[in-house]
Amino acid sequence: MSLRRRAAAAAGALITVAALAVGGPAAAAAVSPPGVTHEENPRVPEGAVWTEAYFPSADNSGVELHADVLRPAHLPSRARTPVILAVSSYFSHAGQTGPEGWTRTGPSSRFADFTSGTGLFARGYTYVMVDLRGFGGSTGCLDWVGPGEQADVEAAIQWAATQPWSTGKVGMYGKSYDAVTGLVGNNLRLPALKAVVAQEPVWDMYNYLFSNGVPRPNVTGTPNAYNGIATMAPLPDDTARYQANAAYEQSHPECLADNLTNNNNPDLDSPYWRARNLAAQARGTNTPLFVTQGFIENNTKPEDMQEFLDNHHGVERGWLGQWEHVRGNETNNQGQLLMGRAGFFDEVMRFYDRYLLGIRPAVHDPAYAVEDNTGAWRAQPTWPTPSSHTSAALVDGQYVDDGIASALAAPAGQEWDMEHYTDPAPPAAKGLAPTSNYFTWSTPVESRLRITATPQITLHASALGNVMVRLWDVAPDGTAVMFDENVALIERAGRVAFDLKSTDWTFEAGHQLGVQIGTIGSGNWRDTPSGNTIEITRARLNLALQNPRLDVPTQGDRSPFLDTYLRQYTRTLTGVGEGTFPLTLRHRP
Repeated sequence: MSLRRRAAAAAGALITVAALAVGGPAAAAAVSPPGVTHEENPRVPEGAVWTEAYFPSADNSGVELHADVLRPAHLPSRARTPVILAVSSYFSHAGQTGPEGWTRTGPSSRFADFTSGTGLFARGYTYVMVDLRGFGGSTGCLDWVGPGEQADVEAAIQWAATQPWSTGKVGMYGKSYDAVTGLVGNNLRLPALKAVVAQEPVWDMYNYLFSNGVPRPNVTGTPNAYNGIATMAPLPDDTARYQANAAYEQSHPECLADNLTNNNNPDLDSPYWRARNLAAQARGTNTPLFVTQGFIENNTKPEDMQEFLDNHHGVERGWLGQWEHVRGNETNNQGQLLMGRAGFFDEVMRFYDRYLLGIRPAVHDPAYAVEDNTGAWRAQPTWPTPSSHTSAALVDGQYVDDGIASALAAPAGQEWDMEHYTDPAPPAAKGLAPTSNYFTWSTPVESRLRITATPQITLHASALGNVMVRLWDVAPDGTAVMFDENVALIERAGRVAFDLKSTDWTFEAGHQLGVQIGTIGSGNWRDTPSGNTIEITRARLNLALQNPRLDVPTQGDRSPFLDTYLRQYTRTLTGVGEGTFPLTLRHRP
């Protein structure tokens, strides 16, 4: 999306302050809404009253959806408030991805950090958690972000907006799977949805199980994990209605079988995956959107992120940086923020207050706060903001497609769902045999520059097989960090084109870009080597470059995972050449 268009969207977002439909002294004297309080059940958050509700999905399928509703305890039962909605597979009363040892039923604690950390109920917000079909207290066959689940999200938004205690304004919140449903909400273009906070989502569901025709190790483990979540037993003191709904998958084994079969399809262009391409479906949408994304994520990766953001025309906010699969407020055992930047909940609530209550914030937050590989943070009006573009002609070469045929399977007890899966750590070996890959080197960069946005590769291959492209930041002494990679299946000889992951990587003066092309030498994919000798010709790498001298600093510390990543992916490369193409910033024409 152009900077001009983003600025126009922001200018059109001016709103006036709207008063919450809660009275003064009369409201304070009114009785609290019916339901269960924290004092009656410690699983209910303090300051909230818990009730359950059921309503049909929006696709006329007969699916019944279950919701846990948490209302502010200090407000009367029909006091109208804005609603923060989360829709997920992780809200079962028994546990998020498996039984958590609860001895009595109650609402999920999945985002208790959010409700307590923001003072959500004291601020006058209602919080609603809705089970997707097949999960928790909802009926129906699980449908991994497909048309069925998209209908569930639609029904949840409309239901939350039309309750007598709702102002009709809904915001969505989530991380991982429930961040994906937030993107779905945006794509539905519903007037009631006023804001979405989506942390570490998947932007196109295909990419979680495949990469351009090559399966990932979790291609069967992930569907199996969600089958397990869908068949989790309810708690003994759940209501009869909840227990009956929770048993739906067990009495409909075809749901589980279809989930495995449907997700084991490598064809990106199939109707199944087109229906789950959220980035393409975002075209022309304009819901205010606050996203987080780790560029070096080892779970929900920055693939098709730029396409989604380019297709989205509304107000955007984002935290982008060098972290793993974490929440914006999350800390490690040393108390370090895992994203490195302070104030996530404060910023989120300023975002919600503006678009759900009409309160313009007194604090100015940057549209995008971005951390690069040096650990430095900068503010940008949008992302990416390249200074120039370059198309590098790569040298011809050949390799033997004899790479790692990964037979990885889920170990006993291993979590492979979207919340927990991580790529295996890279091996300590220096790399593949010289016959299995070859390199092209840039000339040393003359001044600091940044590779940003989404690198794209095109090449011509002489035979079918697999291809992996990796980008390396190479210091003068040969010390190199692999900072971007992707793979593709070569289904026939001829032209192959694909995107790498979105990135934000700064090169120091004197460093070179190494472009590695070869067989798949990584346990991150379950490839089947062809054994063919594959000749590569007419390869070009398209890059967006940014000038770090134009950075506008903003607050933030080095995210802790960055150093872990550098330890894992730093190698010493030999035979580094003088370089055959320049990597130079150019002025835009």
